[in-house]
Amino acid sequence: MGTAQIMEPHMPISDTLDFRPKLPRDTASRIGCIGAGFIMADCHLVAYRQAGFNPVAICSGSRSRAAEVATRHRLATVYDNYQVLLADESIEVIDIAVPPDVQIDVVREAVKHADHIRGILAQKPLGMNYAEAAEIVWLCRESGITLAVNQNMRYDQSVRAAKRLIERGDLGDPIFASIDMRAIPHWMPWQQRLGWVTLRIMSIHHLDTFRFWFGDPERVFASVRTDPRTSQKFEHTDGICLYILEYANGFRASAWDDVWAGPALEGAASDIGIRWRIEGTTGLARGTIGWPSYPQRTPSTLDYTTTSSAGQWHQPRWDEVWFPDAFVGPMAQLLCALEDGTPSEISGDDNLKTMALVEACYRSVAEHRAVPIQELTDSPASGWASAHRVAESGIR
Repeated sequence: MGTAQIMEPHMPISDTLDFRPKLPRDTASRIGCIGAGFIMADCHLVAYRQAGFNPVAICSGSRSRAAEVATRHRLATVYDNYQVLLADESIEVIDIAVPPDVQIDVVREAVKHADHIRGILAQKPLGMNYAEAAEIVWLCRESGITLAVNQNMRYDQSVRAAKRLIERGDLGDPIFASIDMRAIPHWMPWQQRLGWVTLRIMSIHHLDTFRFWFGDPERVFASVRTDPRTSQKFEHTDGICLYILEYANGFRASAWDDVWAGPALEGAASDIGIRWRIEGTTGLARGTIGWPSYPQRTPSTLDYTTTSSAGQWHQPRWDEVWFPDAFVGPMAQLLCALEDGTPSEISGDDNLKTMALVEACYRSVAEHRAVPIQELTDSPASGWASAHRVAESGIR
């Protein structure tokens, strides 16, 4: 696939940003899909067909829903439940899109079929908490199954292009970065029973993006309040979420995840959008994220300027969008990892660091303090020690 060409009406400079995901050489691996909700039907499978991947079977809590999605996306087989799908010896890769309180049971069953299942693409959040995520990682490692986690914002086109700028050194040393989200998501029905709104659902994308761009912070301070609109539907704590990431080298990152976004659904004019910004010693990048306009196709954007730009902005543009086009990326990463025998950039081990960061936000909220991430990763109550104890007790 190609690269984005810079569109610069004022500067005849040619540049490229290789933001698209690497694709596997062989796309024939047979994929079994577990779940038939919006994210599977309107994102995963649309993207997989675009990329030429090979989804062949599906199951869901509702067989009729699974059959409807199978017909729409030309999947040959519909199974009554995931246990039967996982037992199909022709299926090599599992794509999971179920609620987080169900996912670990699917993985526990999947590892029993490691004779033919080679890879699993799991949903985020990987578990209900850090310890559960660690168990999933351990189970897959012990069974020899390659695990990847669907942190799909990493494959948003502007996020990936910004990563290329950082890697190339265009921006110099990063000084400060921010993500400002003013958007009203469509909450899933299972969120009501779990009492989750933003931190594990939306903020996890932004926390993972900061990690993707800049590596792992030392500590995080988080503050939350309820969302008035969602409070009319169900109880929760993490509606509007604010957090600051502190890095050892002095770099700072922050995000305002505002799912209230003003009374836009109650009659006021709306001001909806997601904007990000990276400031470095030799450059500045800013961008927008297009998904709040879904289903209207609105590409994310990137503008950047450097000390050698003579006061001008570079403005690469592309036609692709996050929903659904970027969903090619996570599955492509898993298939490439299987093909090349290399770790995925969205591996379970890497995702544990994102899960630890999310858990640290919850602890920060509860204790009103900045929380070192190491508190979570070193804690015997929430880390590898817990996962090993669970596994050694014979629970699968």
